[in-house]
Amino acid sequence: MAEMIKEPIENYGLSSKDRKKTLFSKIGIVGCGKEGSKIATVAATAGIEVVFLEISDDRIQQAFDRIGSELDMRIATWGLTESEKKTILGRIKGTLTFAAFKNCDFVIEAVRYDDNGERSLNHRKEIFHELENILAEDAIIATNASSVVITELASELKYKERCVCLHFVMMQPQSRILEIVRGLYTSDSCYNKVCQFAKLIGYDFVTVEESAGLISNRLFFILLNEACAILQEGLTTPIEIDSIIKVGLGQRQGVFCMADQMGIEKIVPQMEDLYKEFGSLKYKPSPLLLRLNRAKRWGVSTRIGFYEYDEEGNRIINENEKK
Repeated sequence: MAEMIKEPIENYGLSSKDRKKTLFSKIGIVGCGKEGSKIATVAATAGIEVVFLEISDDRIQQAFDRIGSELDMRIATWGLTESEKKTILGRIKGTLTFAAFKNCDFVIEAVRYDDNGERSLNHRKEIFHELENILAEDAIIATNASSVVITELASELKYKERCVCLHFVMMQPQSRILEIVRGLYTSDSCYNKVCQFAKLIGYDFVTVEESAGLISNRLFFILLNEACAILQEGLTTPIEIDSIIKVGLGQRQGVFCMADQMGIEKIVPQMEDLYKEFGSLKYKPSPLLLRLNRAKRWGVSTRIGFYEYDEEGNRIINENEKK
């Protein structure tokens, strides 16, 4: 009788031992406010496991409520089913500790803005240090930002080459494009992996050199300032200006609607940073924006900005528009 051939069962895929981990099988997000929730939703929809860090159980629940509302809107427009919603939510988990990021191969910092519309640079550096202590050497650490230079965030880390900036352009609800910024230390391998991530979640991307405001914000702020100037001159109303933007220029939303969604309290300090960086008056916040900011008329978050909004964030249509 011929000798029986014996082969290790692992070779037939019945064990995960020695099996190579799939890139971006699990990602982490630090901060799950408006921006972090959008990233979590997009990634989970693409089949990626997501774990996000928040500072309290209440904040974790708020994030899940926000994500659930976004998915409910897709269901209402026939873009999603209830079972698909459950599957997506099943891929997302909240945590209160950095230790939960241990097995992630990609973590994105997306901390919330404070009451002054700013995100502390020192706090973000601390987050990068925390992540470096937890993650594997080849795991990518990214920031979702348009105003912070990634080189500065990575400068004090041991493995600087795995740091990168990616900015999810969120001025439009349906925006599906990323600005990817290589820092001074960012390796080709890190950059190429982030490009793969963009493709994996179905996003287009553009590569941008390190610069305050990148492309999207610089263009938007100039348009917003000019719209404010037209409004202050009394030429027409906000709704008419937004109509020109949408119908005449082919945009999905008007400039004032976008500003209210972004938050005036975030826009003003970013514009002031650009003004300091470049010294150009085109970036100096309009007096109208400054007035709205001082009055805390920040847009959707406070239910009043250029327009008024109901509790669910829908714009209130006035009587003149109805006619």
